Amino acid sequence: MTADPVLAERAALDSAAKLAVETFSARAEDYDRRAAFPAEDFDDLFAAGLLAAAVPREYGGLGFGPQQRNTLALWELTTTLAAADLSLARCWEGHANSLVLIDALGTPGQKQRWFAGVVERGEKWVAWSGEPRAPKPGESSRFGTTLTPVEGGWTVRGTKAFATSATGAQWAILFVDPAGPGGARHAQPAQSTQSARNGRAAGSQLLMLACDLSEPTVTVDSSWWDPVGMRATVSHMVRFDDTFIPRDHLIGAPGSYLTGHWQAAFVPHYASSFLGAAEAAYDYGLAYLKKQDKGADPYVRQRVGSMAVNVDTARLWLRHVAGLWDEGRADEARLAGSKARHVIEHLAEETVHHCIRACGARSLVRPSPVERILRDLTFYQRHDNDDHILATIGRAALGEDHDPSFHKP
Repeated sequence: MTADPVLAERAALDSAAKLAVETFSARAEDYDRRAAFPAEDFDDLFAAGLLAAAVPREYGGLGFGPQQRNTLALWELTTTLAAADLSLARCWEGHANSLVLIDALGTPGQKQRWFAGVVERGEKWVAWSGEPRAPKPGESSRFGTTLTPVEGGWTVRGTKAFATSATGAQWAILFVDPAGPGGARHAQPAQSTQSARNGRAAGSQLLMLACDLSEPTVTVDSSWWDPVGMRATVSHMVRFDDTFIPRDHLIGAPGSYLTGHWQAAFVPHYASSFLGAAEAAYDYGLAYLKKQDKGADPYVRQRVGSMAVNVDTARLWLRHVAGLWDEGRADEARLAGSKARHVIEHLAEETVHHCIRACGARSLVRPSPVERILRDLTFYQRHDNDDHILATIGRAALGEDHDPSFHKP
């Protein structure tokens, strides 16, 4: 590893950009068609020393992320991966965010053990909360997990949906509420910003449990995941048949994910993937329009100008929010992250549509990447309800009680 952290950061981002352009983008279509986990991409990230980007330097990583006060580097890496393949970036996000949580809330022993697995053996992590309360059309099953205390730990029984990287990860952080099924989004809310000022206590006992996915009691139902986009995230349904979780696999104190508002640190990370999709559409559009000699069309020029402004605006928003995290201005960073998430979703969506309008129908015919970008971005934007995000921003502006992590009506 390069001794100078600035040089190491630059070298890592350059290495990621080279892989994204020369290798990852070429594989994306095949992964999408087969709905297959981008395993070779992760192998390449490991070989390049990038898989441990969010691991602290003292444990052999690069020290990227909000916990290490080096936030923008992590988000720029994610943007680079998303420009090649938005599904790859989503799997990467889950891995990197899990490492951030271990860094923030894990014990020294947990960090030593689990970070070594990433640095030395290329182990991949993910965090699973999904226990949707409403079934999709034609579905009779219900999702949810129950937790039973046993000697030395707990057993988990039930199912989680939207389990990203289900066939690729070695470890998953399971968000399990001892009170019953529901996952993190359905647990009793954490202290809101206003509640914290008023001294009211948060009540959730939501647990974060590290699960070894090689356990034979963990099985994957791949028939559930057949979406229009983000197919290579392999976000299948996963079943737990009394899966044993040792007590020393509990990460942080009960409820610490909610009371620490950790989801708010990851909301703008999703936006960095949206930016990557926008950059890919913009780059495709520029190359296509130049090749077709369409630059003299004033309407094409306007759409290209709009794309350029959108991409730069999104970059500035991410840089602003990352700076707040790195300066330790957590309350400001949480709300600014929601604003960035809202703005960048719309900038990215608009940029893709400008590209399509300027380039025409051929941009939506395979092997054009724009067809996949459109599907993936449309699907991934549903990760949070933008109407609720905007309402949360409005509540904050009005001085009303609000939760910066989970945006609810």
